[in-house]
Amino acid sequence: MEPPIAKKVKHQMEMFGDVRIDNYYWLRDDSRSEPHVLSYLREENAYTDHLMSGTKHLEEQIYSEIRGRLKEDDISAPFRRGAYYYYSRTLEGKEYSQHCRRPVGNVGTEASVYDTMPTGPDAPPEHVLLDENAKAQEHAFYTIGAFKVSPNNKLVAYAEDTKGDEIFTVHVIDAESRTPVGKPLAGVTSDLEWADNNALVYTTRDEILRPDKVWLHKLGTEQSLDICLYHETDDMFSVDLAVSESKKFLFVESASKITRFVFYLDISKPEDGLVILTPRLDGIDTSASHRGNHFFIKRRSDECFNSEILACPLDNTSATTVLLPHKPSVNIQEMQLFSDHLVVYQRENGLPKITIYNLPATGEPLDRLQGGRVVDFVDPIYSVDPSESEFYSCILRFDYSSMKTPPSVYDYDMNSGISVLKKIDVVLGGFDSGNYLTERQWATSADGTKVPISIVYRKDLVKLDGSDPLLLYGYGSYEVCIDPYFKASRLSLLDRGFIFAVAHVRGGGEMGRPWYEDGKLLKKKNTFTDFISCAEYLIEKKYCSKEKLCIEGRSAGGLLVGAVINMRPDLFKAVVAGVPFVDVLTTMLDPTIPLTTSEWMEWGDPRKEEFYFYMKSYSPVDNITAQNYPAVLVTAGLNDTRVLYSEPAKFVAKLRDTKTDDNTLLFKCELGAGHFSKSGRFEKLQEDAFTYTFIMKALNMVPSMP
Repeated sequence: MEPPIAKKVKHQMEMFGDVRIDNYYWLRDDSRSEPHVLSYLREENAYTDHLMSGTKHLEEQIYSEIRGRLKEDDISAPFRRGAYYYYSRTLEGKEYSQHCRRPVGNVGTEASVYDTMPTGPDAPPEHVLLDENAKAQEHAFYTIGAFKVSPNNKLVAYAEDTKGDEIFTVHVIDAESRTPVGKPLAGVTSDLEWADNNALVYTTRDEILRPDKVWLHKLGTEQSLDICLYHETDDMFSVDLAVSESKKFLFVESASKITRFVFYLDISKPEDGLVILTPRLDGIDTSASHRGNHFFIKRRSDECFNSEILACPLDNTSATTVLLPHKPSVNIQEMQLFSDHLVVYQRENGLPKITIYNLPATGEPLDRLQGGRVVDFVDPIYSVDPSESEFYSCILRFDYSSMKTPPSVYDYDMNSGISVLKKIDVVLGGFDSGNYLTERQWATSADGTKVPISIVYRKDLVKLDGSDPLLLYGYGSYEVCIDPYFKASRLSLLDRGFIFAVAHVRGGGEMGRPWYEDGKLLKKKNTFTDFISCAEYLIEKKYCSKEKLCIEGRSAGGLLVGAVINMRPDLFKAVVAGVPFVDVLTTMLDPTIPLTTSEWMEWGDPRKEEFYFYMKSYSPVDNITAQNYPAVLVTAGLNDTRVLYSEPAKFVAKLRDTKTDDNTLLFKCELGAGHFSKSGRFEKLQEDAFTYTFIMKALNMVPSMP
């Protein structure tokens, strides 16, 4: 079977005297229904299936391994909220989750880190609030974007997406009877909060899918009668919602890439509308929460680039007190408030950490906080994230994992310092974390910057003599931190002697705000040169060789791998580009494409000459040349609203027409999914198996068929 050859239809674009020819512009069809476009995508899928048919035995073997490690019938760590424990349950053979709760029993007892949900025949009965499996039966794609229980535990509001386009419908049901309450809210986002027990606050998007309006919906009324609390007319800004841990205030934030300002809504008096908490000031980023008679504000500015934490009285929001001052070496990422404690999630030297501060009694003056208890972790490199916790308790819940430690949930007593493991994901199939070694190395980039690399491998299989296969992952945009995390399916590579590594390149947030600033706009190429330096370092230190080095990135990480294979195709043996943002210049020149206007502060506005030529110099589609490329697998989702399917489609079509090698080039477009691909948990495992099989095929590691 010959690879599909996309027809060429000349489309000329000119700006600043520069002419670009896009022969594959016709592949963009915003209706996603043009027969000739869909026919081409199906041809690409058929070609991919054909070329991978000879390795189906390996793909099925890897899938069997991956699924075999999964405890299919399991529950999440129950969380006590008022009179109930809430949790999700998975069932054997079922793709989706059930959302459940069970009465606490003795409600009057004080919460403890040693609490366990009663089970067994004498325990209060389990009640299934929502079964996603039943809801998903009518749809090829199904995902729940929000699941919110009302403050009195009597109602549930959930947002569902049945296409993958991230346009949601919100349903409200009675928690006991599961019967609908009122009519669904259509065409909304998954950003949803309760305003007391009889109203919801939600957001909607404009024609370019920018969240621009905040609405108040009274239960039992028509959506057409909902009150618009705020409309953000600046297309560089988007709105989102946050609720205080005290559940007394709801915050409406309007944010660009560099500026964020905040309104608050008194949940007890939603009819009073929004009140300004922090003003709109260019370059000032604020977020807020509440405790007692104070608002707490995290504030970032050019001077305090790693953020500081302030407090102000509810009745005098301009009278701020600095609680935690800015530190150039410590980035404050998030804060979490309790009735007696402030928990701060920070980053220092590339690693996350949790620091806990005692607060004075409510009503007492607030002043600069001293000391603070730091939570200790056992792994040298790890990932830690906040989880929902009860405001009126001393128990902090957080999620933890490392490259060799499965996802774990801990309850931490902030008074005693006692930490109790509440749940660790079971990994079947004889997994032993002691067989694996994790470490951090530092590569030196072209400008002398030290770039961290997180590494994991199975110590009894890896030789570290340059002969080991290695998969290097990267992202490097939006200040996103790709912390060292566990993925059970990855064991199918590690147990075959692979090394897995993450390059924490600039453009991410791993090393603080300046790390991000040095990898965006007119410094974006630092992201790519950092990644190349990490690859060269791994080769130099004999973790692998060019012939054994594979790379992977998704979305903006797909831009990263697309750029580096244009720059240094000789360095890599195989490339996996998932839903890659590869047509940077053309997309950023078109403000009608979703997300474009708000992205100008990330990538630059190419309507300005300096940005135009800088972005053109790295945009993957614009820099494909007649040279040898590695083996390449590109994926897309037809309903993707973040990266249009046409970007990876054009990249593949042009690459196939231009490259000078015979290496494999595959394009796999999911016709019923969006940016995050298929929705079922087993479907996602099948995708992992396919990707790993492609990598092993490129490395000539496919065993003969038994």
